[in-house]
Amino acid sequence: MSHPILITIGGFSVFVGFLTGATSIGGVLLVPLLVYVTGIDIRIAIAAAMFGYLFTGSIGAAIFARHGSIEWRAVLWLCLGAMPFAFVGAIASKIFPTNLLEVAIAGLILFAGWQSIRQREEIAGVAPQGTMLAGIGTGVGFVSAVTGTGGPVTLVPILLWLEVPVITTIGLSQAIMMPIAAAATFGNVLIGTWDFALGAAVAIGLSIGTFAGAKFAHVISMQRLKQFLAGTLVIVGVLIIARLGLRAAGIETF
Repeated sequence: MSHPILITIGGFSVFVGFLTGATSIGGVLLVPLLVYVTGIDIRIAIAAAMFGYLFTGSIGAAIFARHGSIEWRAVLWLCLGAMPFAFVGAIASKIFPTNLLEVAIAGLILFAGWQSIRQREEIAGVAPQGTMLAGIGTGVGFVSAVTGTGGPVTLVPILLWLEVPVITTIGLSQAIMMPIAAAATFGNVLIGTWDFALGAAVAIGLSIGTFAGAKFAHVISMQRLKQFLAGTLVIVGVLIIARLGLRAAGIETF
């Protein structure tokens, strides 16, 4: 892979990392950018994204923990369910048809955009505990690893629906990212879809962006950033669906 392509990938990753650090769900854009802009195989892109989330999860969790925004007991329960199923999801991505992976990613992107558009009032609740969180973790871990979306795009809507405060939700989603990424990366290495150079470029870019985004999350209003993110997610999701429809009709696409 040439240096200009790696630099481009790093730039994309900074942008996605910022959105991820600030809102937790920006990572859903990474795989489509890698696949449709640079032409990387979707399974290689998923593996690189999951490797990058090892570092973004660490940085985001550290910053949110410093602000007291993470409930660690809840993180433990989520990990109990998420880690083994993230490994299973990574293995499953090897055998899933490419079109199915693209449909799943497009669906998650549109879902995340819809959730960002919805207006919610802040709720003074607490995160659920125990086996309920472990059960949530199983689904989050599997979907994250098989699509390369890192966890927050699935976890955030669920926790908000359960009336967990927004800042607590973002903190939990940051903390769960690294364990999911570790288990998925192990699986991706075993099945041979992990590329070191690509993974390093993604990891460096995501780390820089996440650090900046997580800092901003605690000092600025998020309304405009959420509006921008929501619009971007919806546009990307619609483009992917349109691309799949054109391909099914036998029409060449981007």
